[in-house]
Amino acid sequence: MSTITAKPQTFDIAATLQRLGIKEINAGATTGTKWMNTKGDLIESYSPSDGKLIGKIQQATAADYENIIALSQEAFKIWRTIPAPKRGELVRQIGNALRENKEDLGKLVAYEMGKIYQEGLGEVQEMIDICDFAVGLSRQLHGFTMHSERPNHRMYEQYHPLGIVGVISAFNFPVAVWAWNAMLALVCGDTVVWKPSSKVMLCAIAVHNIIADVLKANDVPEGTVCLVAGNSKNVGDNFLSDKRVPLISATGSTTVGKRVGRIVGERLGRSLLELGGNNAIIITPEADFEMAQLAVVFGSVGTCGQRCTSTRRLIIHESVYDTVKNKLIKAYQQIRIGNPLDLNTLVGPLIDKNAVNDFTNAIAEVKKKVELLRTVEKHFPVMDMSRDVLLCHALRK
Repeated sequence: MSTITAKPQTFDIAATLQRLGIKEINAGATTGTKWMNTKGDLIESYSPSDGKLIGKIQQATAADYENIIALSQEAFKIWRTIPAPKRGELVRQIGNALRENKEDLGKLVAYEMGKIYQEGLGEVQEMIDICDFAVGLSRQLHGFTMHSERPNHRMYEQYHPLGIVGVISAFNFPVAVWAWNAMLALVCGDTVVWKPSSKVMLCAIAVHNIIADVLKANDVPEGTVCLVAGNSKNVGDNFLSDKRVPLISATGSTTVGKRVGRIVGERLGRSLLELGGNNAIIITPEADFEMAQLAVVFGSVGTCGQRCTSTRRLIIHESVYDTVKNKLIKAYQQIRIGNPLDLNTLVGPLIDKNAVNDFTNAIAEVKKKVELLRTVEKHFPVMDMSRDVLLCHALRK
């Protein structure tokens, strides 16, 4: 891989932050158009691309959470009565606001999270796309009708909103995951409370700054679309176990997902879980090798390999193994690593130092396994049962 060493560039970050309403210190909770005077711990957000401080967030407290949930409950009583097509009209306007701010929000996603600018733009486009989808859905909340065996009776089913939908998003998709959940919830008549990852809170704050004018212009009840950015001490298990939140949609690791599912399940709540994967690409002798190469490279290095859909394993037929390997080596040698805002960059930085440590430790572990395998192959050049046993032990350590 090659590393870009171009002259330092500013990429006009200061102007971008100003247009998105990001301040030196930002409140961590809003009920839609009104930001709360949060008193939680102050957290700093640094860009993984250059290590510079982007801004600070005064996080929400447990008391802030309680106030938001109470207000969201009241907003639900009103929001559920508004005709679905009118709820869809609000979502349409939110989509337009995102279109108008696509470049700035995409740039902030890249700068705070580390994915390249094109991926940041793509993530905002996914927000816009789900808005368009949800607008259509707002006129298609159909139910069945059927004949009754009782005279003068009509049987039908109709979907009803659940109530508050809690959204817990991960760092790797700072804004799109919220939109996927929130836009569908809104047209269905639900209210939304969003807890973003502590690593990318400024992205969430920027989103709410963007949509605030839309909410105000449409006189949307305060508490319909809420943000509560706080640490797990203040907004954690209390959120998951809250019976006032009938549905929790959480994105994160499998470990986190198991915990969310257990706590929500204990109160017979509903959960949507989008978790980590161990994704493989299978390459057979009949494969289109050029297509396979592109799929493997982007699937592996996109978002610096931090997606739930990132490629983690290759299963290659032995007859084409060397061909595929050589193509991938050549492709990886051309990958450019650098500032995610530089249009020449293909791979930006990992999210933080812990991620870097995990990566370097994994590489060290792989090298250790390789040495063990070479040792086994040296002493047992011909495959037999003894070699099989030693290989299994080597790979398990």
